[in-house]
Amino acid sequence: MSKYRTLDGVNVKGRRVLVRADLNVPMHDGAVTDATRIERQAPTIRELAEKGARVIVLSHFDRPKGKVVPSMSLKALVQPLENTLDLSVAFVPDTVGEEAQKAVKALKDGEVLLLENTRFYPEEEKNDEGFARKLAALGDLFVNDAFSAAHRAHASTEGVARLLPAVAGRAMQAELEHLSKALANPDRPVMAVVGGAKVSTKLDLLQNLVAKVETLVIGGAMANTFLAAEGVAVGKSLHEPDLLDTARRVIHMANEAGAAVLLPVDLVVAKEFKAGAAHRTVPAGEIGADEMALDVGPKTIAAFQNRLAATRTLVWNGPFGAFEIPPFDAGTVAAARAVAAATRAGNLLSVAGGGDTVAALAHSGVENDFSYVSTAGGAFLEWLEGKELPGVEALKA
Repeated sequence: MSKYRTLDGVNVKGRRVLVRADLNVPMHDGAVTDATRIERQAPTIRELAEKGARVIVLSHFDRPKGKVVPSMSLKALVQPLENTLDLSVAFVPDTVGEEAQKAVKALKDGEVLLLENTRFYPEEEKNDEGFARKLAALGDLFVNDAFSAAHRAHASTEGVARLLPAVAGRAMQAELEHLSKALANPDRPVMAVVGGAKVSTKLDLLQNLVAKVETLVIGGAMANTFLAAEGVAVGKSLHEPDLLDTARRVIHMANEAGAAVLLPVDLVVAKEFKAGAAHRTVPAGEIGADEMALDVGPKTIAAFQNRLAATRTLVWNGPFGAFEIPPFDAGTVAAARAVAAATRAGNLLSVAGGGDTVAALAHSGVENDFSYVSTAGGAFLEWLEGKELPGVEALKA
């Protein structure tokens, strides 16, 4: 972790510390439905408060597009944040104006203040230098704990980091450490599981990973495009006929790099996509013209488990099938539980991320059994694609 500056050894007592958190949590009727992101931000905020810092929390919420949208105010997050921190949290409906300045000036050591949604200001997403300077004027130190927003060069993620001493918070630190272990300096052999609906959305990811892994497992509907590229009839299965050459190129790149590509050898197919639909399991080459592939079969999972036994590091992004609807969740559940078992046994470092992936692991009951599960979404994907993240680059030592 020496590559990035962290809170280790930093004296924060009596200092105004700006913390860029990610409080963009799902809500329904004004209530938080999943507090995972709040829980991950809490250790940094709590540590700073306990060490006597004057903590000023910045965050965005939803997409107000530079306008004040009352339903997107962070005021609704005060109580959930207090409950998680077990601390009082003050709030002002302002971010850089006079009211915010007064509230910051009134802070005492160990107190926490939440400012209003940074995206209420159009200057935020433009990474406007003037707006960044107004934010920086509120603090003496900047702590970025929002990896999920680190792929955005916004004023509160990248701009302010260039104006104040900047370090990674504990959640950011954990994310960077696990991602580094998974891809930058992994224990080999390395396996990557890439699933999802479309090759087009994962092309950069695939092209980056083939040179870094020993095994590339392709699942989900995107596997249908790869099968079609190899001359397999895929019936009515979701696939991208215009990307067959691209799929062949990815396979060629993998071969050149010495990476094995695992495609489904059997599939669960049905004539309609609905819960409890009549279905059958067939070899990959025997999908009927009126059928669609909706999950991988047991032989594919067996091949996956066989390869997994010799794997020491695994990165996972995307499900094996349409896990949201039974019985097409069986493949994803079996694979997830196999990875969880290997992780619990101490034989595997497993890092997963992406919205569908997190949901799939939760559905499988193993979200707490992986080494690390990222809630970062787009930032996680861009990291796997090998792209530089502005908010992370600004923290380099």
